[in-house]
Amino acid sequence: MASNVTCPMPMKATSEGVFQGNNPLDYALPLVILQICLVLVLTRVLAYLLKPLRQPRVIAEIIGGILLGPSALARNKQYRNAVFPKKSLPVLDTLANLGLLFFLFLVGLELDLMSLRRTRKKALSIAAAGISLPFLLGTAVSFVLRGTVAKGASPAPFIVFMGVAMSITAFPVLARILAELKLLTTDIGKMAMSAAAVDDVTAWVLLALAVALSGSGQSPLVALWVLLCGSAFIVICSFVIPLIFKWMSKRCPEGEPVNELYVCSTLGVVLAAAFVTDAIGIHALFGAFVVGVLIPKEGALAGALVEKVEDLVSGLFLPLYFVSSGLKTDVASIKEIQSWGLLVLVICTACIGKITGIVGVSLLCKIPFSEALALGLLMNTKGLVELIVLNIGKDRGVLNDQTFAIMVLMALVTTFMTTPSVIAVYKPTKAIMKSEYKHRQIYRKGFATSPFRMFFTFHGIRNLPTMTNLMEASRGTGKKETLTVHAMHLMELTERSSAILMVHKARQNGSSFWKKNPNADSNQIVVAFEAFQKLSKVSIRPTTAISALSSMHEDICNGAEAKRAAMIILPFHKHLRLDGHLETTRPEYRHVNRKVLEHAPCSVSILVDRGFGGNSHVSASNVDSLVTVLFFGGNDDHEALAYGARMAEHPGINLVVVRFLLDRDSHKSDLVNAEINELNSIEETSLDDEVIGEFKDKFMKESTIKYVERVVKNSSEAIEAIHEHSKCNLILVGRMPEGELVASLRKLRSEYPEMGPVGNLLISPEFNSLASLMVVQQYKSQLPMDSLASLKEDEVTTDQGEYEFNFQLNFESLFET
Repeated sequence: MASNVTCPMPMKATSEGVFQGNNPLDYALPLVILQICLVLVLTRVLAYLLKPLRQPRVIAEIIGGILLGPSALARNKQYRNAVFPKKSLPVLDTLANLGLLFFLFLVGLELDLMSLRRTRKKALSIAAAGISLPFLLGTAVSFVLRGTVAKGASPAPFIVFMGVAMSITAFPVLARILAELKLLTTDIGKMAMSAAAVDDVTAWVLLALAVALSGSGQSPLVALWVLLCGSAFIVICSFVIPLIFKWMSKRCPEGEPVNELYVCSTLGVVLAAAFVTDAIGIHALFGAFVVGVLIPKEGALAGALVEKVEDLVSGLFLPLYFVSSGLKTDVASIKEIQSWGLLVLVICTACIGKITGIVGVSLLCKIPFSEALALGLLMNTKGLVELIVLNIGKDRGVLNDQTFAIMVLMALVTTFMTTPSVIAVYKPTKAIMKSEYKHRQIYRKGFATSPFRMFFTFHGIRNLPTMTNLMEASRGTGKKETLTVHAMHLMELTERSSAILMVHKARQNGSSFWKKNPNADSNQIVVAFEAFQKLSKVSIRPTTAISALSSMHEDICNGAEAKRAAMIILPFHKHLRLDGHLETTRPEYRHVNRKVLEHAPCSVSILVDRGFGGNSHVSASNVDSLVTVLFFGGNDDHEALAYGARMAEHPGINLVVVRFLLDRDSHKSDLVNAEINELNSIEETSLDDEVIGEFKDKFMKESTIKYVERVVKNSSEAIEAIHEHSKCNLILVGRMPEGELVASLRKLRSEYPEMGPVGNLLISPEFNSLASLMVVQQYKSQLPMDSLASLKEDEVTTDQGEYEFNFQLNFESLFET
């Protein structure tokens, strides 16, 4: 007698609306939209809550998936039937796996086979220890689990899946953690990334073997055919894909948009490869991963693919995979004490296997114990790749509900513990001690000249022309190499999950620009620095800082301290528009500059770029620039004068020093008695006279140097004089000059207190100057109170229009005085 079985009706895509009597949750599209929104809100809230613990976003996403599943919210049947009904799961899983497919393509893009071939024996040894010992211990644990909670599991697939799950290292998550801890560009970070890349490739090969063994076919020949066809697929792709994409890369020059046809073709190849591997029987993800690995990493194509694919995948589709995984994770299935004991056993085995193996081999390689332990903890990172392995095992019937839940919790715990444990055992800041070095500023008694180091920072290509021209002007007499420049490329660590840019920058960090593959496409930054070093006598040493904007100043200060720099050059947070006005690049950069001024281990200059030297590098023989130093008095002005004197040693630089003096006999001064406390003491005035005297004694014989004294009655006359001398290529001023005259200038409303009163005057829209500007702060172990207070002032919240109106009133009122 046939049994009556009612099959659920397939879901239609869209509804006709609630006014037609339709429930949107009974239709596929509105239900998927609700599911995506739900997981996005939950994971972002969790990520915000976990941010103080410095946890990667994948932790929040795993927890969010578990909370939405039967472990928490889905225990309520009404919620589960309404939001995650069984009939919606095929659509959810399809979208989740589509997003995952492209994510694995991005993971493949992050792995550079050329760098793997160049991996040193030390990193290979660590990688081998990091995957072999955990794999063996995972195999041992698999026998324990098969005798308890995983009875009836197929022996061979179960053993391989457990070994892979125990030994895998999440390459993208590791890159994120290293960047958060500011270890990505250190020796330990590079070692961890190299070893993790080798482990990642090995783990995927082992996983392919596990998938082949886990097929439902009874004959061993089926698994053999799967392996042979999979191997043939990889071999064919290894010859075909690099040829195709090298041809594409050559037609995608740096700095120009990538042709849409190339992007669409690449995505089509990814989908085709995924279809082939799915047809073979080793999962569609492998095809996408193989294509990503084989695409050449040089040129603009790889970066453009990441830019166009990543945000959509990681922001929209990938969160669905955590929901899909969370719906399969039922923590309540771990009921008995035995099951919880097995969870502890699995966590301890995973940690002991990975950490012990890596620490042991690292010590044999003569790596210090603290670094070896940190390396082991870092390599113990799991993440999304771990979930992929576990979900494939669950879908193939290799892992049951209880084993799956145990392994998911193991991945969560091991990843969660990585950051706090590394912080506890490894203190990289200890390596950068407050070393005592002499030349923390450019000014020296008697304007003595000797080799010094400058620390330039830049955000991108826009800063390069002025930066190289400033290096050329600062290099001294040219008789011998007297200037060493450390150029730090500042890269923001964003919430994006991909690590491709971070990994590539870390791989190149600290290396000479010209020691690269000559056949590889070089970006414009590389070309600019390489050409400049060949044409000049300046020694350029590149570094890269990858960090959040909130802590970027630490990288700058630590870098300058480590390189024993005499001056840090910071780009102003505004850039020049075509109409001659300054436009904000990123307001967050202003916060970075203020923090550097407060904590710098040496002198600091903020460079307002108005095209010093033009839009390209000017060769030494063609340099012809007029530099003006506005001298009011005080330590910062002494430093500005010393830097100007150093620039004046260049045969193509003409220097004008303008000293402003107050006419004390005049009764028309606009100073008020309330400001008498701000006046210079006799000692300070005499110190200014001494510095000027030293400057005259040494430099006034030079025909390219001119000294002018301007005696003014009040601030309005000072502003007129400044305007007269602003017709030059570069102006140097102290950040916090001292003296009676400056006290009145401070009555002007300052939009940017960190630029000082004169600096604010020169960058104001009303001043209309075409000269670039450097605002200089001399190093002091303890900043003066007024200087420190200016950095603590709250940012102006009024809009630009109100500022311009108020400044114009103040500006005009001074001239009317």
